[in-house]
Order: sequence, then structure tokens, then C-alpha cells
Amino acid sequence: MNKVFKYVYRDRTIEKLNSKIKLLGVNSKYDAITFMNIRIITSIILFFVILYLIDFGYILAPIVVYFYYTLLPSLYFDSKIKKRSRELDYDAMYFFEILALSLESGKNLITALRLASNSIESSLSLEFREVIREVNLGKSLDKALDDAKSRIPSDSVNNIILNIRESNLFGNNIIDTLYNQIDYIREKLVLEQRSYIAKLPIKISIISVVFFIPLLLLLILGPVILNYFR
Repeated sequence: MNKVFKYVYRDRTIEKLNSKIKLLGVNSKYDAITFMNIRIITSIILFFVILYLIDFGYILAPIVVYFYYTLLPSLYFDSKIKKRSRELDYDAMYFFEILALSLESGKNLITALRLASNSIESSLSLEFREVIREVNLGKSLDKALDDAKSRIPSDSVNNIILNIRESNLFGNNIIDTLYNQIDYIREKLVLEQRSYIAKLPIKISIISVVFFIPLLLLLILGPVILNYFR
């Protein structure tokens, strides 16, 4: 069925959506054609629901459906991609530290990658297990690492993969670079946590204004209002 619908949609649209789906990881079960079919069906349903339930539905329905259809991929996938990027940054600290220790012990790059990916259960280790699997099937390590970059939304992790590729091609020493990148990621995560903590008082203040202050006023003024009406 998807092969039939493949000719309905533009190749550019399919490719753009597939690039987002790739960033969800090697184990992502999403399919671009299926997602686009669901988007069309739900858009039609939403159009008729607004048309029949709202007085000015004939005006509102096309506008709402247009924004729904246009923004749905970004609204649905971008938050997942952002969450995965943060998760990969956390995974990277442990994964690449094991990789650096393995390389320090004298293991070659392929063996070190295999050891690191088998030592940790994480999203990042799954990506490198896929790299090892592709290498075992005959793909070059450079190409397998390049393909892995297209599945990883984290710039920090992709920078390390780029350094690993250069080390593999030119024989550079990657160990010091790995430790520097690990320190950079650790510092980046600490700064993100500090930024989040700094924003907490503002969020708490907004919640207090919206919810607690009206409730407090109701509790204080409630008896006075009731006595007035009596």
C-alpha cells in the first residue's frame, strides 16, 4: 500500500520527513508514508468536525486544517528529537569515556567501539552497534559513521564522530580529543541544569499568580461576599 502512496506525495516532502524520522534513531518504527496518510485522514476529519460543530466553521475549518496539516510534523517530531538530543549528550559522557579507556589499553578502533557499545545499554550504544553491524556486512567504517551522524541530532556527539572518522582516515591520536569533548559535554550539561534551575523561580511565580493568588483571594473574600448577599 505504501508503494502506491509513494507516487502520490512529492519526493522532496518524503525526504524531508524521512530526515526527521532518522533523527529518532536506528530503532525508530515511524514511516514517512504512513505518517502522511494519517495526517491527511485526520485533517479531513478535523475539517468536517469544525464545519459541523462551529457556527462559522466554513471560515474557521480551512484555516485550522491548514495550520494543523503544515505544523503537525514539527509539533510531533521536534520535541522528540530535542529530547533525544539531550539523552544522547548524557549517554556520550559514559560511552566515549569507555571508548577512550579501550583505546588507551591498546585496542584498535573497531574493537574499542564494539567493547564500548556492548558495555552500556543506551541510545548511543545502539547507534554504534548498528555501525559495527554495517561494518561486519561490508560497509566501510567511514561510511557507517557518516550514516550514524544522520541518525543523531546532537551536535556534540556528531563532532566526536567526525573526530573519530578523521582519526580512522589519517591515523590521528583520538584519545585526548575524546577526553576534551567529554569535558565539554559535561560542562554543557551543567550549564543547562543551572539555566533550568535559574528559571524555576519565574515559573513558580507564574503558577502562583495564575492559581494560588486567585484561590487565596476567594478564600479570604468568600465569606464577605456570602454575607453581603444574605
